[in-house]
Amino acid sequence: MHELKIAEELIGIVIQVAETENLKKVTKVNIQFGKMIMIVPDVFHFVFDCAVKGTIARKAKLHLEILPVKFACNKCKEETQIDDLIFVCPYCGSNDLELIQGRETIIESIEGEKNG
Repeated sequence: MHELKIAEELIGIVIQVAETENLKKVTKVNIQFGKMIMIVPDVFHFVFDCAVKGTIARKAKLHLEILPVKFACNKCKEETQIDDLIFVCPYCGSNDLELIQGRETIIESIEGEKNG
């Protein structure tokens, strides 16, 4: 279950940012994952809730967005979104593709309440 390791690392970053920004508590965390990271949203929500226990993010709401896989074809130069993870350009049939989206993990935003 790689979701737990990812959640722990992201929570560490969230807490560090919250402390730097002088937040007394984190209320919402917005995270984007590329589809190729293979996050199971229900599992990630569960491990996130476990990972924030006892922290200033313990009551934070989590919003996840899964970003589609996108490639640029090096042969015909078309960009395309691929849903089935079969890496073939639908325009020219080439498999000479460059990944442009789908493997990212992004903390899009952290919301919270400031101290004093």
